[in-house]
Amino acid sequence: MASDPDRYESHTPAETERLGAAVAGRLTTGDIVIVRGELGSGKTTFVRGACRALGFEDAVTSPTFTIGHRYRGGATDISHLDLFRFRDVSAAEWGDLEPYFDDAIVFVEWPEAGSDALPPPTFDVTIEHAGGDARIVTVRDVDPGVRHGY
Repeated sequence: MASDPDRYESHTPAETERLGAAVAGRLTTGDIVIVRGELGSGKTTFVRGACRALGFEDAVTSPTFTIGHRYRGGATDISHLDLFRFRDVSAAEWGDLEPYFDDAIVFVEWPEAGSDALPPPTFDVTIEHAGGDARIVTVRDVDPGVRHGY
């Protein structure tokens, strides 16, 4: 059973990064975080904050044109996928994406295209424009009763 979502207001990219870091503190290898939002809403900024909290200090950029990045350097690997260019994820395309899920924490931007193929997420994050630099960030723990024995 999913928990009630937590809603936060962010006024700066740094605040959005801190929200990503806060979620990262609740993750372990194998967890999947889907990150939804319009273009320019701050999805990659949120992921960057999570990556920093997980110990990755190099550049974190949107994988829109490469589909995915694998970040190494922290206690666990981090995969960062962007499915913006997909309509649906076919079995062949899933074969290309599947290695990103091996032994990593995975962040998926634009997950809608993979809704039938992706493993169930641990967290579902939605970022909405709220005027200027302000954003509303909604974080839902998808199945808190099952995660990590809680």
